[in-house]
Amino acid sequence: SQGEVAQRATEMGALDAIVALLLVSNVFAGAVAAAGPKVIVVGAGMSGISAAKTLSDAGIKDILILEATDRIGGRMRKVNFAGMNVEMGANWVEGVNGPELNPIWKMANKLHLRNFFSDYSNLSSNTYNEIGGLYQSSEVDEVIEEAAKVNSFGEKLSASLPPSGREDVSILTSQRLKNHVPSTALEMVVDYYTYDYEFAEPPRVTSLQNTVPLPTFANFGEDVYFVADQRGYESLVYDLAGQFLRTAKNGTIVDPRLLLGKVVRRIRHFQSGVVVVTEDGSVYKADYVIVSVSIGVLQTKLIKFEPDLPQWKILAMYQFDMAVYTKIFLKFPYKFCPEGNGTEFFLYANERRGYYPVWQQFEKQYPGANVLLVTVTDEESRRIEQQPDSQTKAEAMEVLRNMFGKHIPEATDILVPRWWSDRFFKGAFSNWPLGVNRYEYDQIRAPIGKVYFTGEHTSEHYNGYVHGAYLAGIDSANMMIKCIKHKICEYEIKPKDS
Repeated sequence: SQGEVAQRATEMGALDAIVALLLVSNVFAGAVAAAGPKVIVVGAGMSGISAAKTLSDAGIKDILILEATDRIGGRMRKVNFAGMNVEMGANWVEGVNGPELNPIWKMANKLHLRNFFSDYSNLSSNTYNEIGGLYQSSEVDEVIEEAAKVNSFGEKLSASLPPSGREDVSILTSQRLKNHVPSTALEMVVDYYTYDYEFAEPPRVTSLQNTVPLPTFANFGEDVYFVADQRGYESLVYDLAGQFLRTAKNGTIVDPRLLLGKVVRRIRHFQSGVVVVTEDGSVYKADYVIVSVSIGVLQTKLIKFEPDLPQWKILAMYQFDMAVYTKIFLKFPYKFCPEGNGTEFFLYANERRGYYPVWQQFEKQYPGANVLLVTVTDEESRRIEQQPDSQTKAEAMEVLRNMFGKHIPEATDILVPRWWSDRFFKGAFSNWPLGVNRYEYDQIRAPIGKVYFTGEHTSEHYNGYVHGAYLAGIDSANMMIKCIKHKICEYEIKPKDS
């Protein structure tokens, strides 16, 4: 009887109870709910909003967007620090002034987003050694030139490998082939700046074939622009959302098709549709679902798929990397760093690779704010996320005193993002590791019946980037549109050695 099922369901726990009762009530016959939204989008970051807008533009307006946090924008997130808004996540428009127009650059210009060209050309005059003082710029130039030669050797090697990716090597392997493995503190910090500062993981992990040369810079241009706008880089996502979701005059989204604070915990999928269950016990029925959570979240047990996703799909998702990139902001009572042209970025070389290595001062972006940014990644990020901010501040201050002397002022405030510890993100962005070729990548993107996947980690050429997230949303939505409108639902995964 239904009563017995209810009794058993209580023992199974709250979510199981809801699903069990719904199945008894024959949800698909429509006894519980009338025709639900046609498409549910899980996640309201750039890719989720981009996918939903693409569906809406195609006339599929019966959409429900479920977002776990209390805001949209995902990893594009402004936060108030030292009396101004800074970016905790994505900060640059990467890939500008090249053969193709980066769609994010177009969107940023439309909104007149305040941005600044990032000029790294003077790093050789701004590289500090471990015990204090600058390296000779000629010495740093020599190391940078050698690194550039090794990188261009890597580009040639990458181009010579079979397209299938079966013979891919790591960036570190290509360095070894060129007899150049960075080993001194100076060589390591230049290596870190070249690779880790971009990919958030070291060369021994990162695929050569899928990152050298990098399609973002080859297609869109090598320039990068730092967004420093009090509306936040996330305003791009809000602008996109405002083009299809009802928005109040103050910019707040009031469309009932967007629900915030909805943590999806279960996705049941059938030939006839999907049932999505959230942590608060709500149940939503649809014909299709697009899952736009990060690859880091897909690698955890936050969302349970029923039935389980196929083994090949799980393996492909688990092999990809969710990297951690941590931007630590420090506030000071007054300025003490060198200022003027060519001083924005500076490096700190340490025997311990990746120890508070890349610094940025903001005299142009935030005049008078006396704020510095230091970037750490990977193991250092995970270590720092697990210690108190006071310890991180003490470590950063020690490094700054090594560079600028004992008499500099103590930082008055610190901001340490914790993307890795956050169960809704589990990292900053995806990185393409050695061991995943194009075949496995296609498997990550592949839909499973009525369940589709999107996110920067599904972007064919631009994983890890804002433009990747935006374009992936469009691509995944178009795959679904093709299925809904033209009944072309097969997704072709090219043979492993093609």
